Amino acid sequence: MRKLTYLAVALVLAVVAAPALAAERYNLDPNHTQVRFSWNHFGYSTMSAAFGEVKAEFELDTADLTKSSVSVEIPIDSLATGVPKLDTHLKSADFFNAAEFPIATFKSASVEKTGDKSLKVAGELTIHGVTRPAVLDVTVNQIGTHPMAKGPAAGFDATTTIKRSEFGIDKYAPAVSDEIHIHISTETHKAK
Repeated sequence: MRKLTYLAVALVLAVVAAPALAAERYNLDPNHTQVRFSWNHFGYSTMSAAFGEVKAEFELDTADLTKSSVSVEIPIDSLATGVPKLDTHLKSADFFNAAEFPIATFKSASVEKTGDKSLKVAGELTIHGVTRPAVLDVTVNQIGTHPMAKGPAAGFDATTTIKRSEFGIDKYAPAVSDEIHIHISTETHKAK
């Protein structure tokens, strides 16, 4: 009986002393990542643009995503609409002012599970030199072994809506919509 008690105590201590699995570094796959945003133009059209360059650091705990974090940097100069004159105007002082504020950032502060494959990621979004709270509604597309890369991977879609005037970008608002809809899709791969 004494041996069983010692064994039970040893097992409990082993479990308590065992290190918790920590979040691990995942790298963004730039070939399978898009950050797009859209807005209404005077009620006549819905325009969209994408950023061709995105840098991100992911710390993912795939067993408990609420213990994960993300930090993102987006060079404003990588903005593209497919219309060169519009690109130039959006990067000008009328809007993003890319010369003075070349980088937009998002840094997560918390991750909340809202469903089997959904999360709310709250953090701070900085655009045009202004930092405001933002919440991303995230869909967990897939976590597992990537069929081509043959290693651990995770894929997510995220959306949010912001008011550009809150970031000091208010030219032509509200005729050109103040609300900007943002959609992000990304694949990440565990760092080797």
